[in-house]
Amino acid sequence: MKNKYRILKIAVTVIILGLLLSFSLKRFSGQKITDNKISVKMNEKTPVYFIDEKDIREIVKKENPSGKVGDLNIPVLEKKINSLPAVDSANVYLNLNGKLYLDIKQRVPVFRLNKEGRDFYVDEKGTEFPISKTYSHPCMLVTGNVKPDEYQKLAELVGKIDKDDFSKKFFIGISKDKDDYNLLTSDGNYKVEIGDLDNIEFKVKGLKTFVEKYLVFQDPQKYSMVSVKYQNQIVTTLNPYFKENDSILKAGNKELAKAPVLAAVKKPDVLPRTATNKTKTPSAKPKENIKPKTTAKPKTEKKPAAKKPKAKVKIE
Repeated sequence: MKNKYRILKIAVTVIILGLLLSFSLKRFSGQKITDNKISVKMNEKTPVYFIDEKDIREIVKKENPSGKVGDLNIPVLEKKINSLPAVDSANVYLNLNGKLYLDIKQRVPVFRLNKEGRDFYVDEKGTEFPISKTYSHPCMLVTGNVKPDEYQKLAELVGKIDKDDFSKKFFIGISKDKDDYNLLTSDGNYKVEIGDLDNIEFKVKGLKTFVEKYLVFQDPQKYSMVSVKYQNQIVTTLNPYFKENDSILKAGNKELAKAPVLAAVKKPDVLPRTATNKTKTPSAKPKENIKPKTTAKPKTEKKPAAKKPKAKVKIE
């Protein structure tokens, strides 16, 4: 009897708990998700405004027109928010009080690329996403036919420039010409040729040292290009339209003009020498041909001299 009483007691308890749970679930699912019960958090370190809290609330209302907790499909809502081009990740969940939490991380552009007549942003992961009609994020402008597999390395280069105060003020853009990358400067009309995207940190450090110790003391119009493309050297190209370069360029042109004159003087000196050699060789050759004929005969005639040791042997 005691065992039956215990079993009956447990069964009644389970039924009561089940009824209470079903009642609480019905009550919970019937709750309305009001604006006060929606919490939207943007978790990116750099503030961006491609989407705002208002946009997210509108998506929640579209996915759950009734506004009831029981009608909300959290996985579908989360997938919908993640499908937005400017969203990097989204996490959606409910607490026991029926409050809806949406933790969203937006993509932060590292640079804006103008490629084949099309403008779009690229983040640090090398992911493309379109520009916004309502918001423009300040970032480095890149032009040229940049390949998708170069996005991440290019993002690293822009990141290193942005971290340094001097480089951030000095470089305002990047262009790609064929296979070479060039940095566009804010001071002067010259460009900085860096070549490929390998050894970027070394190239940027070398260029910064050159600029701080030499280039800042020069007229910004003096050069048309500064190249750090080659290893362990910096090559500068003078601006032909800068007046102060006229004397240097003229001196260089004079030196170049002298080079073909020297070559022309040397050529006639070589020609008579070769001509005299040709005249001498025919007279030398017959003499050499005669001598071996005369010398060859005595050599063959002197062969009996080899018989002398035989005579000596016989005498002994």
